[in-house]
Formats: sequence, C-alpha cells, structure tokens
Amino acid sequence: MILVNLILILLVGGVIAWLAERQHPGLPRWIALIVILFDLAYLVAAADLSWTKINVVPNPSEAATWLIHYKAEWIPRFGISFELAMDGLSLLMVILTLVLGAISVSASWTDIKQRTGFFEANLLWTLAGVLGVFLALDLFLFFLFWEVMLVPMYLIIAIWGHEGRGYASMKFFIFTQVSGLLMLFAILALVVLNQHSTGEYTFSYFDLLGHGVTGDMAYLLMLGFFIAFLVKLPGFPVHTWLPDAHTQAPTAGSVILAGILLKTGAYGLIRFVVPLFPHEAMAFSPIALALGAVGIIYGAILAFGQDDFKRLVAYSSVSHMGFVLLGVFAWNALALQGAVMQMVAHGLSTAALFMIAGSLQERLHTRDMSKMGGLWQNMPRMGAMAMFFMLASVGLPGLGNFVAEFMVLVGLFKVAPWMATISALGLIVAAVYSLIMMQRAFQGKPKEGLQLPDYGVREMLTMAVMIIGLVWLGLYPQPVLDTAQPVLDSLTTLVGSGESSVVEASVVEMSTAEVADNLNSVQIVGVVK
Repeated sequence: MILVNLILILLVGGVIAWLAERQHPGLPRWIALIVILFDLAYLVAAADLSWTKINVVPNPSEAATWLIHYKAEWIPRFGISFELAMDGLSLLMVILTLVLGAISVSASWTDIKQRTGFFEANLLWTLAGVLGVFLALDLFLFFLFWEVMLVPMYLIIAIWGHEGRGYASMKFFIFTQVSGLLMLFAILALVVLNQHSTGEYTFSYFDLLGHGVTGDMAYLLMLGFFIAFLVKLPGFPVHTWLPDAHTQAPTAGSVILAGILLKTGAYGLIRFVVPLFPHEAMAFSPIALALGAVGIIYGAILAFGQDDFKRLVAYSSVSHMGFVLLGVFAWNALALQGAVMQMVAHGLSTAALFMIAGSLQERLHTRDMSKMGGLWQNMPRMGAMAMFFMLASVGLPGLGNFVAEFMVLVGLFKVAPWMATISALGLIVAAVYSLIMMQRAFQGKPKEGLQLPDYGVREMLTMAVMIIGLVWLGLYPQPVLDTAQPVLDSLTTLVGSGESSVVEASVVEMSTAEVADNLNSVQIVGVVK
C-alpha cells in the first residue's frame, strides 16, 4: 500500500488545500508545501529505501524483483488490475516530482493571488497523476493516469495563465489528447492481439513483455506509443504546443511542465516503447536519432531568435530534451545513463530558469528582454542565480547537465559518430543564446529610477535546493548512476536478447565505475581550463 498511499496523500491534500481557502487565502500554500514534504518523507521512511538495496534485476518479467510492488484486482473480466511498482528509474522520477512539486509551491507563493485554494489543489492533483504515470504497470491504469494528469494542468494554464492563456491551454490539451488517443488505440490493439495468442486478456506490463505480435502490426503499435511520448517529450516536429504553454502558464505551471511533465514522455520511451517492441524500435532508431539531432539544432536556433525570456527558455527545453531521445535510441549503457541523468538535471536547471523568468515578469510586468537591461545592479542575487543556472543549462563541467550530455554524446558516438558531431553543435548555439540572454537582461546600463526588490530568503532557499542538486549530480553522480543502472541493464538485456544487429552493435563495454572515473577526469580538466 506504500505506492497507493503516495498518490492518495496528494489527492487528499489537494482537497484539504481547496477547502482551507475558506479559513485564510494564504493557508492553502502552507498545506500544499507540507503535504508534498510529508509525501517525500513518507516515501523514504515507509519504504526504507537505500541505494545499496537496489540489485540487478535478473528477469525483468518478474515483479518480485522490483523494489516495491502492489497489485489488486480491478476489472478481472478484461484483465485490468490496479498494479503499481517501483524500481530504480521510477524511484528517481518520483523523488524529482516531489522535490520540484515543493519548488513549484514556492514559485507560486506571491504569484497566485486569486483562488489560491483551487490552484494548490490542481497543483497537488497534477503531481498525483504524474506519480501514477511513473508507478503504474497496468497499461490501462497507466493510460488513465496519463490522461488524468492533463486536466488539472490544463486548468492551471487556463485559469491562472497570462494574456494568451485560452489559446495556449487549448493547444496543450488538443496535442496531448490526440497523441494519448493514439496510445490508447495501440494499447487496446496490443491487448487484443496478445489475447488471440494466449487466450486471455491482460493489461499487465509484465505479461505483455512477451507478446507475440510481429511484423507491420507491431511496427504500427510501436509508432502509436512513440508518437504519444514524443509529443510529451516534446520532440521535433510535434513540439509546437510547448512554447505557447510555457509562455502563458503561471510560474509554478512552467516549473511543473518543464521539470516533471516532459519527463513522463522520456520515461515512456524507456519503459514502454523499446522493451515492448525491441525489434521495431531498433529498426526505427535511425529516424528517432535524426529527429533528436534535428530537435537539438532547431530548438537552439529558435531560442537564439527570441525576445521573450520565457519563450527562449521554452525552446531551450526542446533542444535539451533532444538529448534524451538520442540517449534512448542509441540504446547502450552509456547513452541510457546519460538520458536518465539529463531527465534529472534538466528538470532542476530549467525549473530554476522558469522561476527566474516568472520573478522578472512579476516585478517588471513584461517578459520582453529588450525592455530589460542592467538588472544585476538592482537585483544582484537574482542575477547571480540566473548566471549559475544559465551555465548549468549550457553544460558547465562540474554540474549535472554536463555529465548527462557528455554521456549521451559519447554513447551516441559509439553508434553514430556523425549524428553525435551534429548534435554537439547544439551546445555551441546554446552557449551563444544563453550569454546573449544574460547580456540583454542583467548586464548593461540600468534604467534610470528603476528600483526592484531582489530575491529574499524564500527564493534563495528554493534556488539553493536546485543548486545543491546540480552540483551534487555534477561532482558525484554515482548514486544516481547506481540507482538507474540495474534497471537499464535489465532493459538492455531484454532488448539485446533478440536478433537486432543495431542493439548488438551499440553495446558499450564500460562499467559504471569507469564512467564515473572518466567523467571526474574530464570535469577536473574543464574546471582548470
């Protein structure tokens, strides 16, 4: 029941926060923060989790080899059950979700002044839906959580967003709903075809791993899953909903979108697309790698041309999430580890940049960088935070983003050297637009008579959490690598057990310890330079 309680705590907490507004408009914020922190403490205390307890999964089809597993009958006639499970990958995503959930509450502390109870309720319900996505291993239940988490996120943008919130929220909802419908068709077709060969209906992930669907039908089913997750990632060319949603969402909404919701697409690629359809996914990998490389360059170029601070950060997310797509479909130990690291590091760095963008809009009532300039003199603490997270985003050695992108590119180079070379160009463009952003917003001559409040204790404490996380990931990534490694090993073994020459050609013979040693040496050289 531990996994069920993790979701229920957030759902019930949302109701309490909503009702608490009747007592005092500021009370829902405290309730939301306490609920999220309690949920995080409950995860650690009740599950008694530690890095050393995570062992290599010898058989990924055995639920008992996972850290925690819960299953209860739901609709037995159709083989639907309430099945939740947690392994190292989902553990990392759950922790990231709860940490960024607390940060999003802090980001909305002064930003949301109307209907605070309903806002915090929708925030908590979004987090509950995301936890369900990361924990559900019944495909029907997974789809249910996948759709449920979109409704409160839609309301957050539509009610508390900025001037174009109506268009942005509807575009977000349509893109995600249509792609989700494709995934539903793929799930139902997979279950029916599996029933024809086994004689029984089942939506269990563990049962469907051994389905006998092959040929063109399996390829089409794989595409149904892939497109749904690519939209949420988002990847080129189905990324167009993201800049509008980020630009119009309130600060907390942008933090959740960038830090958490985008990671559900990356998680789906790793958890479902390649393990369920290994041969088809590997046959499709050249196209997926090309989409990832194009997305990196395309997103970076569009970010370069933006005047809107939030829109620039949004396009940079499109670019950086392309590295996750490359890491997944390069499908070797190093690239997969890099993809997971990118999910965590990008969640922290981009969430911080969106929080800075929201703080600027709250103080200046504009996101246009042409109307900024010299802000560092008025707000030195905010300027220092912006500089740190800008450097983290472009991959400064010693920070988590560098570790992630370095691992992806080295792993990809083993499989497709030219693709890795092209993708690396995106890092150069990222450095250019990031430095221009800092110059236009924080450097130069300040406007006369402009007096703005700098970051206070609450904002600095919130930023400190993300700074510590990125420095820890950059200097000592081993705990995260060790947590994800058994899961990725089991998935690589599952995919590699077939006859796909692409997978066999992409195996990288490098242990986690060797990876860490190489990273540490590269970071030391980078820092010295």
